[in-house]
Amino acid sequence: MPKISHKGQQMPESPIRKLVPYADIAKKKGHKVYHLNIGQPDIKTPEVAMNSIKNLDIKVLEYSHSAGFESYRTKLSQYYKTHGLPVDVADIIITTGGSEALLFAMGTTMDQGDEIIIPEPFYANYNGFSTASGVKVVPVISTIDTGFALPPIADFEKLITPKTKAILICNPGNPTGYLYSKDEMEQLAALVKKHDLFLIADEVYREFTYDGDPHYSVMNLPGLEQHAIMIDSVSKRYSMCGARIGCIVSKNKEVMAAAMKFAQARLSPPTFAQIASEAALDTPQSYFNEVISEYRDRRDTLIAELQKIDGVKVATPKGAFYCIAQLPIDNADNFAQWLLESYDLNQETVMVAPAAGFYSTPNVGLNEVRIAYVLKKEDLIRSVQILKAALETYNKK
Repeated sequence: MPKISHKGQQMPESPIRKLVPYADIAKKKGHKVYHLNIGQPDIKTPEVAMNSIKNLDIKVLEYSHSAGFESYRTKLSQYYKTHGLPVDVADIIITTGGSEALLFAMGTTMDQGDEIIIPEPFYANYNGFSTASGVKVVPVISTIDTGFALPPIADFEKLITPKTKAILICNPGNPTGYLYSKDEMEQLAALVKKHDLFLIADEVYREFTYDGDPHYSVMNLPGLEQHAIMIDSVSKRYSMCGARIGCIVSKNKEVMAAAMKFAQARLSPPTFAQIASEAALDTPQSYFNEVISEYRDRRDTLIAELQKIDGVKVATPKGAFYCIAQLPIDNADNFAQWLLESYDLNQETVMVAPAAGFYSTPNVGLNEVRIAYVLKKEDLIRSVQILKAALETYNKK
């Protein structure tokens, strides 16, 4: 029998989606499952985006340019400039989600066996993208005790080898919600310039900051133009996860020329979704004001409720819509599966994402879960009530 590739065997399962079969079984039993496991907002997609594709009169659904519609890139460039980012049309290639933008960034900057340093915990699919690209992830651990702040620069520097090609950050972070300060971004900028590395910043949650702290983009760091690569997406900003539209942005002409060859190889990003994404740029500021206010309230509600549970430690997120909670258990994988398979409180249970899958260091984060506060406040309160009762039952077993 033919064998699958070593790369195929090495590809990690999604820690977010691997519990779905157990959730399906729970639902077939008639249990309500509160989904705290996935960053799928319940916020409505802006009407301006949905209306743009409702009444289209298209006779032939054609390819777009490999870099995406010029009209969309032009409008996107204006959007970035309005937000203080010096991004020109030539600095943007539209991709099939932020995921493809990350694959293009790795494919463009790294060869087989090269290394990328990532502060962990990090978005679980960075492991998958790295495996698919033949790249080795070198983790530098941040901890719940510091709120997942940037680890000391000395921790990064001692990991740099001749194989190191880039540092990758998510800002604000998934799964931690941490927002990097200006000082932290400047420290990273100095480090990548010193060692001639790329700094790849996944900024898909840029708009989601809650305490008046500004977001410092990789595109705003002076003197970093040749080192900086920004990853962006419409998924979270406009609650358009299914559109699968993102972009890779860089001032480095060689990077963009190489990324363009990857873009040509996959032909073009989806046409309907680009039309909707271009229209979404007309979303009024009032939409974002309401969304940010709603997420801030949800965050405050979730953190306050979690802090009431004995033995639970949680880092207050400054951005995005996730937090990492440390639970009084030994193994969050087992606990998360048990919640779905064997537990209910009045026929209700919760689904969380075990946090070990957001680390690449083995046996780290085993007692942590990622919780996405993408449900309305009443559901978050109920979810934490269920979680509290479940922990009491689980620890009596």
